[in-house]
Amino acid sequence: MSRRAVLGATGLLGAAALSGCGIPAAYVPQERRSAPDRSEQDRTLTFSNWTQYIDVDPKTGRRPTLDEFTRRTGVEVTYTEDINDNDEFFGKISPVLAQGGKPGRDLMVISDWMAGRYVNLGWVQSMDRERMPHVTKYLDPQLSNPAFDPGRRASVPWQSGITGIAYNRKALGREIKSTADLWAPDLKGRVTLFAGMDEALGLLMLSQGADITKFTADDAHRAMDLVQKMVDRKQIRRFTGNDYTSDLASGAAIACQAYSGDAIQLKADNPDIEFVVPEEGAELWAESLMIPNKAEHKQNAEQLIDYYYQPEVAAKLAAFVQYICPVPAAREVLADSTDKDEAALADEPLIFPTEEIRGKLHTMRDVKAEERPGYHQIWGKVAGV
Repeated sequence: MSRRAVLGATGLLGAAALSGCGIPAAYVPQERRSAPDRSEQDRTLTFSNWTQYIDVDPKTGRRPTLDEFTRRTGVEVTYTEDINDNDEFFGKISPVLAQGGKPGRDLMVISDWMAGRYVNLGWVQSMDRERMPHVTKYLDPQLSNPAFDPGRRASVPWQSGITGIAYNRKALGREIKSTADLWAPDLKGRVTLFAGMDEALGLLMLSQGADITKFTADDAHRAMDLVQKMVDRKQIRRFTGNDYTSDLASGAAIACQAYSGDAIQLKADNPDIEFVVPEEGAELWAESLMIPNKAEHKQNAEQLIDYYYQPEVAAKLAAFVQYICPVPAAREVLADSTDKDEAALADEPLIFPTEEIRGKLHTMRDVKAEERPGYHQIWGKVAGV
């Protein structure tokens, strides 16, 4: 189940989640973000993540890489799968962070478009990169400098992925090479797009030649105008969350916006399903580890982050979750595996993108707080959410 896709139609809350809780958005200055670090005397940490986003032993239900981290370091990890949706989690944790309270967790995984809000509000701590030499050495350069967090001082990618197009090649009878191909007459009523604006807009702007690393209001409005035209002519079947996979599997949709993290399983279930990075480009995104303000085990959290950037550990995680691995050196580890299935993953371009694919990937800048209400008002009408 895609971590991105569960957003569905809930991607309209944004900064309004705070006012909905009766709490005004409150920037926290650097000097008020930290708490006394109990890492040395309290060898624990609490880690919040999404479901099905870490390796699990199917026989025991244990999490091998976490168990190995505890064996090596003596740090016990309380691991909770309590993030089901970016906005929902933001709404849950924002009252505490806005008021400078203790969040009850030391580490959390947040999609980068939402992570920008935490950074801009000053709700997460800068990490001590001297304690994280493997991150410095092995972090994928293409993920190392997002606009919302230059130099990745407050975030480190957990896994990454691509927003592109999935389609049933046999049912369509031809290739899809461009996002513009979704608007062909023979796909009328058989196309789905993502309901969440942050999930949908990057690919659509790229299709019109925009530079999404620094897109303008004109770029965004032009893309939304295009979608409105397609809605009016009934080209789009519907706007979806994670259920786009069922539409594609059932044949209700022939082509759709899709996440690379789903594509490997989709193709395993149906060899006729293809995932394509459009000729004009696709959006590269990440979901990142962040340390919230007032976390009481910051050094332990930094130790765990660095542990997952060791190539042999990153390889184990990548083999299980099968998203784009943010540690390219893990590819060599998998290639040398004696397990044939694991070794084959080293050549899977949706886990380790080729240079050709990388050349077509772009990271979208975050939508600024002052832009969001206007964009959401239009997108909500267009998408009907």
